[in-house]
Amino acid sequence: MTIFTEEQAKAILDKVIALSTADECTATLSGSIDGNIRFALNNVSTSGIVTDAELGVQVAFGRRVGIATVNEFDDAALERVVRRAEDLARLAPENPEFMPAIEKQEYRPTPTFSESTAAITPEFRAQVAADSIAPCREENLVAAGFLDDGRGFQAFANSNGNFGYQRVTNFNYTCTVRTEDGRGSGWVGRNLKDASDFRADRDIRVAMRKASESAEAQALEPGKYTVILEPAAAAGLVSFMMRFFDARTADEGRSFLSKRGGGNKLGEQVYDPRVNIVADPWHADAPVMPWDDDGLPRERMPIIEDGKVVALDYSRFWAKEQGKRAVGRPGNLLMAGGDKSTAELIAGTQRGILVTRTWYIRMVDPQTVLLTGLTRDGTFYIENGELKYPVKNFRFNESPVIMLNNIEELGRPVRVAGDESSFVMMLPPMKLRDFTFTSLSDAV
Repeated sequence: MTIFTEEQAKAILDKVIALSTADECTATLSGSIDGNIRFALNNVSTSGIVTDAELGVQVAFGRRVGIATVNEFDDAALERVVRRAEDLARLAPENPEFMPAIEKQEYRPTPTFSESTAAITPEFRAQVAADSIAPCREENLVAAGFLDDGRGFQAFANSNGNFGYQRVTNFNYTCTVRTEDGRGSGWVGRNLKDASDFRADRDIRVAMRKASESAEAQALEPGKYTVILEPAAAAGLVSFMMRFFDARTADEGRSFLSKRGGGNKLGEQVYDPRVNIVADPWHADAPVMPWDDDGLPRERMPIIEDGKVVALDYSRFWAKEQGKRAVGRPGNLLMAGGDKSTAELIAGTQRGILVTRTWYIRMVDPQTVLLTGLTRDGTFYIENGELKYPVKNFRFNESPVIMLNNIEELGRPVRVAGDESSFVMMLPPMKLRDFTFTSLSDAV
């Protein structure tokens, strides 16, 4: 059994807390049932279901902390994991930045559970693969993709009487389509709350069209161009930038949000006034857990407002050091935009480049968040409001801070998964001027 009800989870956690002889104890319990199907070369290659459950116990004697985990839940196993954590704590050095377990909190539930996603069956996954593969075979294209879905729960309790329980689901689909000769590539991805909103047979057409139309790519001289970044292309850059909203990093001079002479840029104009980003755990299309990893309740809060930085991420320790109020760290990022689709932004562009995706993004300079990366899976030259021809992929050197000061227009936000981050994001397609491409790439 890997999915526990709230009552079952609380019973286990209460036992753990009662068993501990430490100064304090925090126990976390989670479980999941995850399904997947993978296909490549127009054939299903793997599929399966993975079930898991884990209990983590953290105890402290003074400032000495020990952590142990177990995936058995009988009384003897609970006793063993508590004693193991206590033994480790007695051996551990004191943590100078130790923060005690939080006091009892109130959590407002968030809509992280979807019945349609939880009800996904192996037959549903097989149909997604079939609906992705069949149209590609018909047009002599080659599909490779992955669907990952799951349902689960998270719960925790501590010796101060705090307790939380929440059910969750997830749904993520990606598919790359190539021409048979490998010269054209297209991509589509869907990160959704509700599986009922997904249609593979419809969405695959996006990747198929880009694959077919990108096969005869022409070389374009690197330089600064007006670009339209689709939301998936912008996600990697924006999520990378948001890692630097840590208050301590800024206060200690290690961030683009650090001020010369000390302090941070909280309250300063850093972006174009059209940039507005908020965190909202209760957002209907992009909900997240109502607490962060420390158990602090999340709140709806502006992060960037009319281009000004209005919130930074304070850990509990750094909030205490700086005399600030610690709040739950954001789990989602919601960027405001306009009403236009990507197609409508293209129609209003005289000359520019459409970027489907960015990938292999790496840091060049943390003080300016200068990033380098590559375009892929469909890059096109725009002329007089139309996609004129495909172009070879580029390497870019660009800072999302500068990028968000060069906005010409923002489109309608859609849900995307942040690249290499835990953020759930709602991002608009972005029309930007002076985006810097530094060299060509032979990859498709």
